[in-house]
Amino acid sequence: MKRLPDSELELMMIIWRAEEPVTRAEIEKELNEKRKLSPTAILSFLSRLEERGFLKIEKQGKSNLYTPIIKEQDYIRKESKSILQKMYRNSIKSFMTALYDGDNLSDEDIKELQNFIDEKRKEK
Repeated sequence: MKRLPDSELELMMIIWRAEEPVTRAEIEKELNEKRKLSPTAILSFLSRLEERGFLKIEKQGKSNLYTPIIKEQDYIRKESKSILQKMYRNSIKSFMTALYDGDNLSDEDIKELQNFIDEKRKEK
């Protein structure tokens, strides 16, 4: 699974949020709330996503329905691991320091992180 360019990732985020097959027009409508892309550009991105194995395209009448093949959580997990390895040499501490350096963690943030760590310890 390859890393997606921002424009293609933006389309995939729309498709993942839909939770059901969507048409190009539905994607375009959602996308236009943030930025304008031509229908041709959207179709080009969708074709690339299909070629890369991220989407399945099914013909329904005159429209195509786009369904994700790759699950959002699987993509996020892979990208997160890649960033952690490349930028932080697999150090979660370095990653957290970069996120919060100079910003104070609230008691609620610390509690949430501690609960997460406790749950992971129990799983092992």
